[in-house]
Amino acid sequence: MASISPDRIAVSTWSLHRLLGATYPHDLTTTEIGPEQQTYGEGEESLLGLPSVLANHGYHRLEIVSFHLRSRDKVYLGELRDQLKRANVRLQTLLIDAGDISHPEHGARDQKWIAGWIEIANELGAEHARIIAGKQKPTRDALDRSVKALNSLADGNAGSPVRLVTENWFDLLAEPAHVHYLLDKLDGRIGLLGDFGNWGGANKYADLKSIFGRAELCHAKASFIDGDLDEADYGACVTLAEEAGYKGPYTLIFDSEIPGEWHGLATERDFITSRDV
Repeated sequence: MASISPDRIAVSTWSLHRLLGATYPHDLTTTEIGPEQQTYGEGEESLLGLPSVLANHGYHRLEIVSFHLRSRDKVYLGELRDQLKRANVRLQTLLIDAGDISHPEHGARDQKWIAGWIEIANELGAEHARIIAGKQKPTRDALDRSVKALNSLADGNAGSPVRLVTENWFDLLAEPAHVHYLLDKLDGRIGLLGDFGNWGGANKYADLKSIFGRAELCHAKASFIDGDLDEADYGACVTLAEEAGYKGPYTLIFDSEIPGEWHGLATERDFITSRDV
């Protein structure tokens, strides 16, 4: 029995919506960044300032959701890369948070759009880029369209240090069989980010355990009930991941009103790192 090292803990900008405030919505018909929207109010911190704040809270791994980037300009991206380096924060993943490469009509357009964001991941020095495998119902045709597009994206990223991953998300990958089908067809060219919060129902734990032996990254989303961590559910998720052989980082996902973002993240982190597994 051993505890989970704090070095395996990461934070997503998804968990700091209210701190950042602004988002920049995606338009799949253009590479331009959309106008700023104060989705969560004015915010208290910029993305450029986040790495030092994150380090001050004891976190040294970060995942950035693409809609939190206010610019794709090389100067801005260089500034963000420098801030990450100065704060000793690893950019674990750029989460490319739009597109449907399984779509029969718009798939090619979305694939091209995603390829542009993979270039941004390279510019930022990200270790991974997460791609949505698709949002269509999991027919064989839709799955095969996704496989073809993901192979093409991997071809375009050949030679890059950025590892491409996808996630057990949306209708296309809503159950283990389809995740395994996709990954088997891709033969290791695309990795898996397993998310605790994307699946539910009576078979949730068995389904997650089925795929976590293949996962390279994890979105460790917890539920909070009246501000209190649902320890039974969170503990079951962490345990099944470890028992399945998962060895990667746990990216803390917090999306509740209470007890507050930093408090919620600390609660999740302390729960994970205090467990003997």
